[in-house]
Amino acid sequence: MRDSIFELIAQEEKRQQETLMLIPSENYTYPEVRKVVGSVLMHKYAEGYPGKRYYQGMEFVDQIEILTQERAKKLFGVPHANVQPYSGSPANAAVYFALLNPGETLMGLKLAHGGHLTHGHQVSFSGKYFKSVQYELDSSKPGWFDFEKIREIAKEERPKIIIVGTTAFPRILPWEEFSKIADEVGAYLLADISHIAGLVVGGVHPSPVPYADIITTTTHKTLRGPRGATILVTEKGLGKDSDLGKKIDKAVFPGLQGGPHLHTIAGIAIALRQAQGKPFQKYAQQVVKNAQALAQTLASGGFDLVTGGTDNHLMLIDLSALGIDGKTAAEKLEKQGIVANKNAIPNDTNPPSRPTGLRLGTPAVTTRGMKEPEMKEIGKMIKEVLVEGKKVKEDVLRLCRNFAINF
Repeated sequence: MRDSIFELIAQEEKRQQETLMLIPSENYTYPEVRKVVGSVLMHKYAEGYPGKRYYQGMEFVDQIEILTQERAKKLFGVPHANVQPYSGSPANAAVYFALLNPGETLMGLKLAHGGHLTHGHQVSFSGKYFKSVQYELDSSKPGWFDFEKIREIAKEERPKIIIVGTTAFPRILPWEEFSKIADEVGAYLLADISHIAGLVVGGVHPSPVPYADIITTTTHKTLRGPRGATILVTEKGLGKDSDLGKKIDKAVFPGLQGGPHLHTIAGIAIALRQAQGKPFQKYAQQVVKNAQALAQTLASGGFDLVTGGTDNHLMLIDLSALGIDGKTAAEKLEKQGIVANKNAIPNDTNPPSRPTGLRLGTPAVTTRGMKEPEMKEIGKMIKEVLVEGKKVKEDVLRLCRNFAINF
């Protein structure tokens, strides 16, 4: 008797084939990644680190984890990598627990301004167990960051960690300016590049490595790996504290986690290797070209884009002028096969359940092989759905069939 789970997976596969995945934190991974993530590695328990495990039978899995560490260090250009975090939130938690005592101060971008829950939001552990101070975006400032105000907050609050990272900010992140402020107040600078890791290694977004002490990243999204995470320690970070890597390793295990997910780690290794070289650089370049083409089409169609456009893989639409909220817009688009997500915009007056914004991104459609002409077509379809009330599902299906994804 066939388990209904397999039927549901088949339906989900069909959904992914027949819809346009425009959620910027989603992507299609490589067939090789799917193969190793579903391999016999999931049978093995490997609590600890290579050479220092608590079980026997580690000859081959130790080599897998070491190889993954080495690939991460080489790809990002750092001296230390921990590839065991289960996902991005535990990775950030490990950094905090390595460097902060409960009640000590961290500083990050407000969630409503494009930050992440784990950057100090009050409903997250990061805002409950630590003192959180938040900075905001300011549309009147070049690059949208008011560094005078951010520096003022940092000098007054003296955070031990300053976090730079976003989930809904469509512009280049100015690592150097944040690094100067962190150095002034004696804080560690944590760069959370979960959204842009693939753009960084692809050479289309500046790397935080020369400026940050610690870097966290998920391994899916623009990096196209499995759902995992990595913590990187830079030369600058080790210069500040030679034991920084050891402290983070201890925070991951035994501080937060038990045995690592070796099948995921192997999948990360595959993705890291794929991210080396010119083919991936061309992919990252196309992700940005596609995002800019889509953003330009939307802007030409009368949509109001937060910051006016994009420099990376995503854009954020302010729906105020249309008189609909992000939830309604996302639901209308999904009925026509276009999958985006509701999102707050800076200084949003709507509740989180019905924010004013709609977030879109191009990693997944770029993985399908789509380029600028298809982005213009998608932009027109979005206008047809949200402004003109038209049905475009057949056009979406045609586009998806012309650019079928290989599972």
